[in-house]
Amino acid sequence: MEAIIFIDGNNLYHNLIGMGIKPSHLDFQKLVSYICEHYNFELKKVVYYNSMPDLKDGKLLYYSHLKFIDELRKLPKFEVKTRKLQVHSTKELLKEKQKLIDSMDLCKVCEPVVEETILDAIGNVKKKEKGIDVQLAIDFVENAIDKNSENLILFSGDADFIPAMELAKKKGARVISSSVPKGYSWELRNKFEFFTIGKRKLIENCLK
Repeated sequence: MEAIIFIDGNNLYHNLIGMGIKPSHLDFQKLVSYICEHYNFELKKVVYYNSMPDLKDGKLLYYSHLKFIDELRKLPKFEVKTRKLQVHSTKELLKEKQKLIDSMDLCKVCEPVVEETILDAIGNVKKKEKGIDVQLAIDFVENAIDKNSENLILFSGDADFIPAMELAKKKGARVISSSVPKGYSWELRNKFEFFTIGKRKLIENCLK
């Protein structure tokens, strides 16, 4: 069986820091292989989502992040999606997400369901990185609707993705949650099949 893995890069970065592990030490190829081996899946694709700093945030930060993204794009079966790191107001965010949903060319049955689920997930919060989070949520649901894979794995500890995951599950996909223990939402683990990669296992199997 094939699987698509969606990685919330921002969430993973902060959780690794919280565990005392340098994000640059993580081997993403080993990470996705370890997840697939656990479930006996064949990897179809990995989609990695990350916010990009601006030059004004510092040249060192900007160019080191650019190098990291370029290296990630070279990995087999990896697709990288980025957005500029910024703060959106709720009004701007809703307008932007509605425009994105409109561009998906969904059928009349799916469109209102996707629209309600994704817009509800936004809430009334002003938050950095929210734009890339919503892009991940939309892609997750769209892959379930299009039946691109029977197995969809979200690597994130963020409970904000629950509405999108529930909708993907309703559309017939096997939805799996995976994350490191730091910052891993109890609600995610309670609602979905899950795979926690503890610090020892991460060090033994997923570092360079």
